[in-house]
Amino acid sequence: MEEHGQGLHARVLASLGPAITAGEYPPGTVLRTDELERRFDVSRTVIREAVRVLESMYLVASRRRVGVTVRPTEEWNVFDPQVIRWRLAGTDRPRQLRSLTVLRSAVEPVAAGLAATLATPEQCARLTEHALGMVATSRGQQLDAYLVHDVAFHRTVLNASGNEMFARLGDVVAEVLAGRTEHHVMFPDPDPAAVSLHVRVAEAIRERDAARAESLTREIATGAMAELDVLAP
Repeated sequence: MEEHGQGLHARVLASLGPAITAGEYPPGTVLRTDELERRFDVSRTVIREAVRVLESMYLVASRRRVGVTVRPTEEWNVFDPQVIRWRLAGTDRPRQLRSLTVLRSAVEPVAAGLAATLATPEQCARLTEHALGMVATSRGQQLDAYLVHDVAFHRTVLNASGNEMFARLGDVVAEVLAGRTEHHVMFPDPDPAAVSLHVRVAEAIRERDAARAESLTREIATGAMAELDVLAP
């Protein structure tokens, strides 16, 4: 029964979350609990569970005798991976991808420079492994396999920076990369120059060359933004 309840509340969330982030319920919209119960044909407990999750993301505020109110966009937890996933699935995808890519371009080059000073031998080995994995899967339209290595590479750079704030952005970067793949904002085979840059970043970090690691990572970010101009104008 518990699994059934969790499945129901996930179904409600999967409908309400994307609708709110897509603007179908503009900020200030009041959602009545009883109306939601009828619409989704679920119990009040299920609706409360779903609302609690939306509240934790700061998408809604719940008040007794008022109902569930959609919060202003600027109050949303835009770093929540699920919020990112919902926003990337909506019509605002190009703007959201740009916003996230600008964030990456501000953080990842600095993280790579720090990693060149602080990365452990194991992290250096992992970077090389995943950079070579990207090379191996960059031909023959293997985007799902490529994504695994791409995400792992960028997570390792952020973790190797030694900065816990950067490290926590690993989930954000993973959602951007996964969203680009899922919504076909990628060329069927990744840009060879971008793939090579990842190999060179791994080398620069292994060789403790902070300036080169930062500069090369900035090139990756610039290339990603240029791709968006073509694929998600």
